[in-house]
Amino acid sequence: MPDLHDWTAAELSRAYAARRLSPVEATRAVIAHIARWEPSLHALYAYDPERALAAARASEARWQRGAALSPLDGVPVTIKENIATRGTPVPVGTAATELVPAPEDAPPAARLAEAGCVLLAKTTMPDYGMLSSGLSTFHALARNPWDLTKNPGGSSAGAGAAAAAGYGPLHVGTDIGGSVRLPAAWCGVVGLKPSNGRVPIKPPYIGRVAGPMTRTVTDTALMMAALSRPDWRDATSLPHQPLPWLDLTRKVMGLRGLKIGLLLDAGWGLAPSADITRAVRAAADLLERAGATIVPMKPFTTRAVAEGINLFWRVRSWVDIAALPPARRDKVLPYIREWAAIGERIGTAELFQGFSQIAVLRDAAVAACQPFDFVLSPVAPVSTYPAEWASPTNDPNTTMDHIGFTLPFNMSEQPAVSVPCAHDSAGLPIGLQIIGRRHDDLGVLRLARAFEMLRPADALRPWPKPPAA
Repeated sequence: MPDLHDWTAAELSRAYAARRLSPVEATRAVIAHIARWEPSLHALYAYDPERALAAARASEARWQRGAALSPLDGVPVTIKENIATRGTPVPVGTAATELVPAPEDAPPAARLAEAGCVLLAKTTMPDYGMLSSGLSTFHALARNPWDLTKNPGGSSAGAGAAAAAGYGPLHVGTDIGGSVRLPAAWCGVVGLKPSNGRVPIKPPYIGRVAGPMTRTVTDTALMMAALSRPDWRDATSLPHQPLPWLDLTRKVMGLRGLKIGLLLDAGWGLAPSADITRAVRAAADLLERAGATIVPMKPFTTRAVAEGINLFWRVRSWVDIAALPPARRDKVLPYIREWAAIGERIGTAELFQGFSQIAVLRDAAVAACQPFDFVLSPVAPVSTYPAEWASPTNDPNTTMDHIGFTLPFNMSEQPAVSVPCAHDSAGLPIGLQIIGRRHDDLGVLRLARAFEMLRPADALRPWPKPPAA
């Protein structure tokens, strides 16, 4: 058996139910493992081992009297820093934020608390979540456990690093342009961007979702059973559906008849590396040999559309930054200030045109995917980059050039998951993105699970180990 900190949530739940293991034992094992990793990784914020152990003891008592709150009762979890938890300030990654304790749990945190999960800590993120990076003016620089000189990605930086390093099995990130899927791909874990509205969130925003980051598709499904429960505070959420999240058994023969698009050219931005293209093609070949029909897709968007959305985001960020007192404004990461500064001189017509590209991209993505049951693509065109960089190009003027494969499906509200599929020539993980039609979250997870079953046993390397003391 693997070490306790490497157990999946499904394994822990079965062991708790059989009284072969206590939540206290599991939590202590994870705490000991974090002590070995965290001085190098910097994945956590508001880490409170004593609080976690108290929660684990309460869970242990529930399991002993047959009153577990859910299958996830007593399972260790982390929650991204920008998802409010009552009593903990929400700095959103930047030293410019005034630290005020959050008055209540945001919906994802509330659902996991109701399920009895043991909250270990929040996880780190970059300034305002506006980078695919672990670079922050508030948090220490988060690093990738596969190679500490590399970036874990972002903005769910700490969540990706924590999942790969074995800080327990369950982690929650948020995603508005790739912020769950990118760190999932670069850290070699599963990361689901649900359909918009599937997981209630506060505050809601165009394209913004919360989603699981785990080591297995089954654990992702277990989290979705809890996270997708309704919450009136998100007026944009979907009507609740009690989906059979744990029914992931799409038999390999069940792939026969599926029509799957293969998108290898985003139409703009960085081109995928040879290693990534080869890995995604190999994944498509596996599904094709299992009975699916694979059809090459043409790119469906342009740099002009992406730059319009980028312009809208830059203006939005400038408005927020400009409203800060000068002393606090100066604390925002210079890269973010430079990126947002264009907002000071953008007129209303140009801003409206940029905002309109959200609808253009949404319609283009839905139309391009409509002929297919699912679509495969890279998650990112590169296999991470230096830890100290703000983005793969480290240039504010090309800061979106790596999200050509992820951004469209935030705007189109389609579910998309990153599943580990290979490692590049340097040993860094590569993620396969599986995209479904709007609201077919369960279908996406079923295909992801089928791919997990088809993936060769030697396709992935053993999980990284903490540095020697």
